[in-house]
Amino acid sequence: MITKNAASLLPACLASVSGIVDQIVLADTGSTDDTIAVASKLGAQVISIPWNDDFAAAHNLALASIHADWVLVLDADEQLDPRATDQIPPLLAASKIDAYQVTIRNYVASFEERIWDRPAKPNDSILPRSNPYPAYVEHANVRLFRHHPDIYFVGRVHESVGPRILDTGRKLADATFCIHHFGLVADAETRAAKNRFYRQLGRQKIQEMPDNAQAHFELGLVELDNFQNFPEALSLFDRACQLNPRLAVAWFFRAVALIRLDRFAEALNSLAEAERHGHRTALTAEITADAHYNLKHYDRASTHYSRALRLDPGNPHLKSKLGLATIRTGKQERGLHLIRSALTTKPASPDLHDRLILSLVFLNRLPEAANATEAKLSAISAPKPADFLRAASLRAKHGDFSAAIRVLQSGLLRHPDEKILIQALSEATAAPRPQGFATIVQSVPSGG
Repeated sequence: MITKNAASLLPACLASVSGIVDQIVLADTGSTDDTIAVASKLGAQVISIPWNDDFAAAHNLALASIHADWVLVLDADEQLDPRATDQIPPLLAASKIDAYQVTIRNYVASFEERIWDRPAKPNDSILPRSNPYPAYVEHANVRLFRHHPDIYFVGRVHESVGPRILDTGRKLADATFCIHHFGLVADAETRAAKNRFYRQLGRQKIQEMPDNAQAHFELGLVELDNFQNFPEALSLFDRACQLNPRLAVAWFFRAVALIRLDRFAEALNSLAEAERHGHRTALTAEITADAHYNLKHYDRASTHYSRALRLDPGNPHLKSKLGLATIRTGKQERGLHLIRSALTTKPASPDLHDRLILSLVFLNRLPEAANATEAKLSAISAPKPADFLRAASLRAKHGDFSAAIRVLQSGLLRHPDEKILIQALSEATAAPRPQGFATIVQSVPSGG
């Protein structure tokens, strides 16, 4: 492992490999905390190495100090799964295997989070440290491999020995154990600093590897997900697709960037390319449906939402989106039934409530929409000022001004300094039917 200022993380990380490994090599890149002392006390062989903005180079310096036959790679914010004690020895005994892809469980604070296009899964871990987190997102990386001069890390960032395994014709298999990663639940400041750093290294990686599609794709994801720089992300995905037209995931994220830029027809072409090259997932079908919906192709949107739901039958968001599209095709009661059914399975989801409210407003069923907005206020954990303003607006449109005032007062109990709520309440209480209700009704959405 390579580290910098990881003293607080090392005890859990190194304890997780106790009794499994014969040697721990920790390459420190300039810690100013107690990392070196803590690592040494825990039995690690610590070497100090220069840091040149290159993760692969740092890992390779660590590899040079290893004398074991096999190498396991961990980061300081990771832990080896407890069951690996029994699962690793048979893997090492497989004489024809040179390296293993290991599943990484990345813990997240919400089911809405993704890594690339991978959705979050319910947390079923036996690891006590993971208990506070409701979900995790999986990805895989080559983390266990034979110690051989031809196997080394490549890539300044998102470094891996995987390319060397493939380039040298060695045999790669899937591991039976997993690694637990807690970096995605770090504080916001830590994650923001890491994102900026990875963006810088990603740009350097492209300068060094200008014809590498993966390098362009990786930086495109950073621009898309972490900086919402959609034009730059699109440019990077374009280049990745040009360099490797068979890189299906690049076509998929090119479509995502196009949708963020409201270029829906172009997104459909890109999604078709993604599927042609094998990226046939529920999310691909969902994004295809989203593009059709925004183009007002409601029948085609319904078809693709249905396809996505067949691939991911337990997804309430897909069911509610199908409900929206179904309403737009003229099947109003069927659509509302789908949206309400989705909401019963996940009653604390703000998005599911919003789709019901938007549908009822679109259908001009304002009393029901007003009830739905107040149901949302009661069901979700952290209603926003806009939620209270919309609820008050719908009550005012229905002529129930006292209820509108009550909702605004309730909102101010939660958000006492919110200026728009203060202004709306002031105007609402100025007269029996104050002109100020115009401030409120402006927040009412126009439809799905």
